[in-house]
Amino acid sequence: MRYISTRGEAPILEFDDVLLAGLARDGGLYLPESWPQFSPEQIRSMQGLPYTDVALQVMLPFVGECVTKSQLSDIIKEAYSGFDHGDVAPMKKVGENEWLLELFHGPTLAFKDMALQFLGRMFDHVLKQRGERITIVGATSGDTGSAAIEACRDRDTIDIFITFPDGRVSEVQRRQMTTVTSHNVHNIAVRGTFDDCQDMLKALFNDTAFRGQYKLSAVNSINWARIMAQIAYYFWAAVNAGAPDTRVAFSVPTGNFGNVFAGYAAQQMGLPIEQLVVGSNSNDILTRFFNSGTMEMNGVGPTISPSMDIQISSNFERLLFDLCDRDGKQVAKTMEGFRKSGKFDVSADQLARARVLFDAARFDDDQTREGIQAFHKETGELLDPHSILGILAQREVRKNPSIPMISLATAHPAKFPDAVEQAVSIRPQLPNRLADLLERDEEYTVLDNDLAQVKSYIEDTLRVKGNPS
Repeated sequence: MRYISTRGEAPILEFDDVLLAGLARDGGLYLPESWPQFSPEQIRSMQGLPYTDVALQVMLPFVGECVTKSQLSDIIKEAYSGFDHGDVAPMKKVGENEWLLELFHGPTLAFKDMALQFLGRMFDHVLKQRGERITIVGATSGDTGSAAIEACRDRDTIDIFITFPDGRVSEVQRRQMTTVTSHNVHNIAVRGTFDDCQDMLKALFNDTAFRGQYKLSAVNSINWARIMAQIAYYFWAAVNAGAPDTRVAFSVPTGNFGNVFAGYAAQQMGLPIEQLVVGSNSNDILTRFFNSGTMEMNGVGPTISPSMDIQISSNFERLLFDLCDRDGKQVAKTMEGFRKSGKFDVSADQLARARVLFDAARFDDDQTREGIQAFHKETGELLDPHSILGILAQREVRKNPSIPMISLATAHPAKFPDAVEQAVSIRPQLPNRLADLLERDEEYTVLDNDLAQVKSYIEDTLRVKGNPS
C-alpha cells in the first residue's frame, strides 16, 4: 500500500513513513493510492466477530509490510483492552430502524479514543523498530488532546505538545489534558480559537527546518492512521445492522470532517452505505457547503458543543481530492485560494457527486438543548450536545427510513455536564475512575496566538529535557 498527497507534489510513502510524517511535505494530506476493496462475502464474514477482529481485517490492507498481521492484532487488542464496554463500541436501538453507536467507552470518554489508543501504540511499535524518537504536536477543540495525551503519556519514544483554545473547551475537557503530569506531556492554552491552533499546527509542519530538527509528527486527523482506525467502526456497525445484505446510513456530528470522512472511505471500500449525514452546530461551514457548493469562512462563535466550533475543516481536503478526480494541482490551487480569500466554489457536477452520498443540517444552541431534552424524554438516553446533533440532523434529512440509520454518539454526556444539565435538569456524573478530576492539580502554559512564542516554548522545553532534536 502506497500513499499520495492531496496536493500531488510530496513523495509517495509507505505506511510507516505516512504514520510518522502526519502532514505531507507539500502541505497536503496523505491518502491511499487506491482504496482496498471488500467483497460482500468478506463483509458478511465479519458478522458476529468481536470488534478487535473486525478492526484487524479492515486495517490490515493499509499497513503494508511494516507491521505483520500478528503484530497488528496485538496492537489492536492492547488498544481496546482498557475500554469500559466489552463490545468496545456498543450499539443501541433507539427508534424504528434507528441505532446509536456509542464511541465513548474509552479512557477519555470520547470517540477520539477509538483511533488514538491505536495510534499511540502504533507510534511506539514503529519508533522502537527504528530506534527513533519523535515530537508530537497537536491542536484540539477539546477531545483529541486528552485522547492523544492518554495514548502517548509516559512513552519513552515520544514528547507530546497539545495546543487548545484558552477558555473555549469545557472544564472537563481541559482538566483531562492539564491534570496529566507525565514527563513527556506538555499543554499549551492559546489565546485564540481552535482554527488558530490548527493554523499554527500546519505552520509548524510547513517549517521544514523546525520539523526536521525536532522530528515532528501529528495526532490530529490530518494523520492518515487516525482515519484508518476510524474506518473500522463503520464496518463494525454496518455488519451489526445487517450489511452487506442490507444497505445502511450513518449520521455524524462533524466539525473537522475526519469522522465522517472515515465513513466515506468505508463506502469507497465496498461497505453498502447509502447516505452520510453531517450534523453541524451554528458554526455550519460544512452544512452550507453541502447545501450550496460554496465553502466560505465567516468566523467562529462559541457554542455548547465546543468540539465542533470550527470553520476550517481540514479533512475536507481529502474529499475535495476525489471530487477533483485526484488532481493534486487543482486541489493545491483551490486550497491556496481558500487560504487567501476564505472562500471557494465547486462545480455543479462536483456538488451533485457529493450530494449523492452526503446531506447536512445545522442546529443552534437552543435547538441542541431542546433536542437533548426531547430525546431523553423519548428514549431515556442522555446525550451530550455533540451526539444529539447527529440524531437531529438525520431526522431532518434522512432519505430512506426503511434502512438502518446509525447515529454516532461521540462523547459521554459527563464531558459536558453544564449543557446537559441546562437541557434536562440532570447533571451527568463522571465514571468512578474520573470522579476526582475536578479536584486534581492542573499544569499548563498560556501563550498568545503567536507562532514564534509556541516554537520557542517547544524548543526551550525540549532543551531543558535534554532532547534538543
